[in-house]
Amino acid sequence: MTRPGGRTARVRAQVLRATGDALAEQGFAHLDLADIARRADVGKTTVYRRWGSVTALVADLLIDMAEESSPRSDTGSLLGDLRANADLVLRTLTDPRQGRLFTSIIAAATCDVQAAEALHGFYATRVAEWAPCVERAIERGEAPEGTDAQAVIRAVSAPLYYHLLTTGRIDPSVADQAATAAAVAARAGVFVCQD
Repeated sequence: MTRPGGRTARVRAQVLRATGDALAEQGFAHLDLADIARRADVGKTTVYRRWGSVTALVADLLIDMAEESSPRSDTGSLLGDLRANADLVLRTLTDPRQGRLFTSIIAAATCDVQAAEALHGFYATRVAEWAPCVERAIERGEAPEGTDAQAVIRAVSAPLYYHLLTTGRIDPSVADQAATAAAVAARAGVFVCQD
């Protein structure tokens, strides 16, 4: 995707920042394009013309977040890489702004098809970004041939989200447990694709 430059890039950045702030403060259900325009200090017509709906705006925010997210680590070991992934997810979900933003989007995705599609696209990008860690581990002999790299990455993140959604918090030990469990399971062949 070609990213806009100049004024267009500045306006997009201002609007996306305002959208993230509003999501973190008041949740998806209360987002309003006119309020976003006011917060971003841009004209309402600009926001309506460019995005047209709250869902399109949140989808663009998620695309931007996926593109701007920290790159994957390369520690030289499967467990080290999975711990780095778990730590990134932990930092994101426990960040006062980012954590509220994600819980708002996740809540919206349960009842809004377009929000769900945007969220799925965000996670597809992030999982694809981290899958090469597992592919390199296969090459090093740390996991068997045929291991589903994306399934391993999802197995690291899933317990963190589950803890957040069921307890309202995430203890850092959960991140290490999730990474360790995924690495052990990958080595044991749990994630080998069965044809």
